[in-house]
Amino acid sequence: MSKVVAFLPMRKGSQRVKNKNIKDFAGVKGGLTFIKISQLLKVKKIDKIIVSTNDEEVKNIALSFGNKRIFINDRPDHLASSTTSTDSLIKYVPNIIENGTVLWTHVTSPFVNEKLYDDMIELYFNNLDKADSLMSVTKIQKFFWSKEKPINYDKSKEKWPRTQTIEPIYEINSGAFMADIEIYKSLNDRVGRRPFLYELSEKQAFDIDWQDDFEIAEILWSKYGKL
Repeated sequence: MSKVVAFLPMRKGSQRVKNKNIKDFAGVKGGLTFIKISQLLKVKKIDKIIVSTNDEEVKNIALSFGNKRIFINDRPDHLASSTTSTDSLIKYVPNIIENGTVLWTHVTSPFVNEKLYDDMIELYFNNLDKADSLMSVTKIQKFFWSKEKPINYDKSKEKWPRTQTIEPIYEINSGAFMADIEIYKSLNDRVGRRPFLYELSEKQAFDIDWQDDFEIAEILWSKYGKL
């Protein structure tokens, strides 16, 4: 098994939720940053955790753990703006990770915990004979239309089929991505051509993007979360 390197990107200056990564979250000092690093440190299969940021407070929280598996990457400002594309950041990753398997994850997914990371890593390595990468998804079986017609069911056969019989589609929830660094280099992507779809429940996949999300997540964390 190749070494597993967790890549945790966090830029300074959230536009939708001020100080989203570092503000207190459900009474947890250091907020989402502290929670996510705590989770990753509990995963023994992770050899290295790279915190990529231009935020000094994020760096301080990461370094406060005093753990040798944590490394700080001082991300260049031109890769830490609100206009920086994910593609640009993907191309940057091989500059800081030379070899191994990259586990790309986000602090905004606090319910993707150490147990899920453990399971993802095991499934990734156990399925390399038929999948070249892994990404977390949420299975959706609901009625979807474009502006003109149904997307995932045929009204000529059955106008309103049972949702259980609808062909599911899978939302990429950005909880986690796993791929060898060679895929980053050869495809300029964080997943390969045959990703294993790792299903998360809606609660597990809950992503914090807006202020309402932050407040709802605090309530969920108070009930379900733990460190």
